[in-house]
Amino acid sequence: MSKVCELTGKRAMFGNNVSHSMNKTRRRFNVNLVKKRFYIPEEDKWITLRVSTSALKNINKKGIYAVVKEAREKGFLKK
Repeated sequence: MSKVCELTGKRAMFGNNVSHSMNKTRRRFNVNLVKKRFYIPEEDKWITLRVSTSALKNINKKGIYAVVKEAREKGFLKK
């Protein structure tokens, strides 16, 4: 299973570890993902999503139905 947020599409980024002597080696900046169940009263069903913690903040602000609707329009989530 890939490390991708199902609502925002966030993925791991790549960069460098830089030592004191300025040696550079590749590293990953992984996304902070959480597996979470949500109840959507408009559709009267539960869904389980792997979402980033920043997407959780969006859900708390806008509501789950608005965020899921937005993700479906962008193509991140199947209908």
